[in-house]
Amino acid sequence: MTLTVDRLSVRFRLPHATVDAVSDVSLRLRAGECVALVGESGCGKSVMVGALLGLLPGNAEVAGTATLTTDGSTVDLLDTGEDELSRTVRGRLVGLVPQSPTSHLTPVHTVRRHLTETIAALRASPKNPNRRDRRTALNADADAAAGAVGLPTTALDRYPHELSGGMAQRAVTALALVGEPALILADEPTSGLDTPLVHRTLDELRRLVDAGHGVLLITHDLDAAARLADTVAVMYAGRVVETGPLTEVFDHPRHPYTRGLVNALPRNGFRPIPGMPPELTALPAGCPFASRCADAGDDCDVRPELSIHNGRHVACHRPC
Repeated sequence: MTLTVDRLSVRFRLPHATVDAVSDVSLRLRAGECVALVGESGCGKSVMVGALLGLLPGNAEVAGTATLTTDGSTVDLLDTGEDELSRTVRGRLVGLVPQSPTSHLTPVHTVRRHLTETIAALRASPKNPNRRDRRTALNADADAAAGAVGLPTTALDRYPHELSGGMAQRAVTALALVGEPALILADEPTSGLDTPLVHRTLDELRRLVDAGHGVLLITHDLDAAARLADTVAVMYAGRVVETGPLTEVFDHPRHPYTRGLVNALPRNGFRPIPGMPPELTALPAGCPFASRCADAGDDCDVRPELSIHNGRHVACHRPC
């Protein structure tokens, strides 16, 4: 399995403005690897996930390419129609752990029904199955899927509005993983979970990575990324500004924004980055981080491209 994203851009046309949500993002994710896309909320991480699965609203303009190669066949995710995406890609090749779980659950169905219907749709049924045996098998598989993410079986017969935020998050995680897709897009998968369940969820995703799946982790939680990821891509104002092996990026950040994220961690003194990110409707012509950067100079009036500095890809005229 290989996911190759090349110069992906997403813009939203509004009546009086254009939102440059994602700009020229490129990355590669292979089987048995987790890439963490990290950055502040609103930087375009979740929009990228929506683009890969064809889940953006009608006013989105998507450019670039995103191909998924599995078992010798290649799918162009950005050029595939809704019918094929729903039949052959979502849930089978690509699983999504969404950021807002309750909006992805049908309110009139129990969690068990969500799981059993998903399992039945994704797995081939035996010839002339006995209905009772089939129901028993589906319920057993639903119990196993719930157990893998720490969801109590008592929650399976509840409706979405009866679930806590953490339980809803575990329910959609179970739905994303039940088909064992080659690629998992995990958009803030630890949102609303307490520490033991955060670790359990991340460890389950790591187990899938070690078994040969690929995981694209979308998160603003650097500790979650550190527990799960192999590679980090740091995103700011819709652009990737630094990429590299996780330990190298977090231990020796080269972009001032990455350094600011690391310094803002409680264990590093909780020193927040001053200022606010630019509006995606009014991005500056130069470096979008310049107004918050203590090292900015006249050369930052020109937007830096992602290029190699001492073996690391960094979009900065003055890397650390």
